[in-house]
Amino acid sequence: MSDALRRFKSEIFQGLANPTRIAMVELLRSGELSAGQLIAKLGIEQANASQHLAVLRAKQIVVSRKVGNQVYYSIRDHALIEVLDILRRYFYAQLNINVNMMKEVAKETSKSCLVARR
Repeated sequence: MSDALRRFKSEIFQGLANPTRIAMVELLRSGELSAGQLIAKLGIEQANASQHLAVLRAKQIVVSRKVGNQVYYSIRDHALIEVLDILRRYFYAQLNINVNMMKEVAKETSKSCLVARR
């Protein structure tokens, strides 16, 4: 893999390295939204939203267009949604592993307690 490709990947992950920015991208999954709509749906301040949107634009994750005094945002490439979907599946797989591990520990602890009581 080339260094340029690694840098590109790093830039994308830096752009997504904030839960609010991920939420913005996920909201844009179904289509274009205005900045005001994003702000309302996320319940964040306009200044905060502007900072996050600037990062997403700078990292070329979203594109914007202006209509009058409204700015509309959309995802540059929906392949990014697939990446987020894969990360969600990975999260749930890891969660499932941890839950199963905790069940095993609980089972072993219960067995140990029963033996200790005898």
